[in-house]
Amino acid sequence: MGTACAQVELHGNVIAWRVAAALVVALALQVGTNYANDYSDGVRGTDDARVGPVRLVASGLAAPSAVKRAAFAAFGVAALAGLALTVAVGPQLLLVGAICIAAGWFYTGGPRPYGYAGLGEPFVFVFFGLVATVGSAYVQTVHLHWLDFAAAIPVGLLAVALLVVNNLRDIPGDTLAGKRTLAVRLGDSRARVLYALCVGGAFAGLVLVATVRVGALIGFAALPLAVPPVRTVLRGAPAPRLIAVLGATGKLQLALGALLTAGILLA
Repeated sequence: MGTACAQVELHGNVIAWRVAAALVVALALQVGTNYANDYSDGVRGTDDARVGPVRLVASGLAAPSAVKRAAFAAFGVAALAGLALTVAVGPQLLLVGAICIAAGWFYTGGPRPYGYAGLGEPFVFVFFGLVATVGSAYVQTVHLHWLDFAAAIPVGLLAVALLVVNNLRDIPGDTLAGKRTLAVRLGDSRARVLYALCVGGAFAGLVLVATVRVGALIGFAALPLAVPPVRTVLRGAPAPRLIAVLGATGKLQLALGALLTAGILLA
């Protein structure tokens, strides 16, 4: 989506290898963060009573040291691709990249993980929404544009929705483990409302993007995918049923993202 914004802003003159490098950075950071979370939660014992999908360390499928190496390997791939972009764009990307890697590790790692303090959702919005989308555009344009920030809002809010429903499912186990996620702090009922607000806010964000690129409204075609998971959450579905909601939310994010990207390009 960030590249689509740059395509508009540069009148089609995006640089292909920078697109590929930004994609590698984004994907590698996601993979690295997932491995880092698996490792840190596993060694802390947070996942011992997990309801969701199996994790490597907690289930004994992989040694903690192997998962930790995998996390650093993925972060290393992101750093190498980011270094290539830094050479082409400017040294300011070094700081952004370092902060991204630190955010991925310290979400559940280190002595004071911010994910255990209820700060996961704002960080996810910033890094998986704003930084990922605006950053992908910036490596092309080397400028900050309003369209990039507007497009980042639906991306960030649906990423937050994924985390909210994940943590909603894990409230009992996280409470026992002393993991004070935002869902734990809000409680079951209010966390369910927050999920619905994030999904609704993503669609409201389409209107904001449409003030610049009217084609963004095509993203509303993804609305039918939003209704079942929101209804399931608001009706008080128990933890096991929220696993399916997590998958449905991911599909919604993919569909809305693809449609919004097309709308930005075709407007």
